[in-house]
Amino acid sequence: MYRKIADEIRSKISTGEYRVGHALPTEAQLREEFSVSRVTVRQALKLLIENEELESVQGSGTYVKENKVNYDIYRQTSFAEKWAHLEGVTHSDVLAFEIQSASLTMAEHLEINQGERIFYVKRVRYLDETPITVEETWMPTAMFPDLTYQVMQGSKYEYIEKQKGMVIDRSEQEIIPILPPDEIAQLLDMDPLNLL
Repeated sequence: MYRKIADEIRSKISTGEYRVGHALPTEAQLREEFSVSRVTVRQALKLLIENEELESVQGSGTYVKENKVNYDIYRQTSFAEKWAHLEGVTHSDVLAFEIQSASLTMAEHLEINQGERIFYVKRVRYLDETPITVEETWMPTAMFPDLTYQVMQGSKYEYIEKQKGMVIDRSEQEIIPILPPDEIAQLLDMDPLNLL
């Protein structure tokens, strides 16, 4: 039942009845609105908070968080494959190729120990001469000891799957629409006036 209530709340968020950045009705109001118990309402809210769709502010209430989309991709494709339907040549400009110590957050993402050595790579991906995306990559040096600047000028997926013989079976991605910082806007040849 609580999942159904969570879906109802999602629906009201998507239609704008519950607005981003605004507080939801109180638990008592939600119980009355959906004709369910307090436990069911709390379970529904807990689920949405864990999914980062809502945010609980102690002493203030529960708020709708900024829109974002979470999804899993089970069929991995390279940058070139993703843009193959368009005529043009894809290439990369490597802006940074460094070895760093993994922060706690990055170590958790990569399932390694904090402080282990990792590659940090920043590059701009192009279709012909048009910049499409700015990409940052972190890869454990223990897993990819022969990774080079030259490799990252090409296809990361080809290196991992064809040269290393590994299979990328899944990735988790999160997309959040934001206004780009000035540095990113410049790298993507975006006019700051058009972002206002």
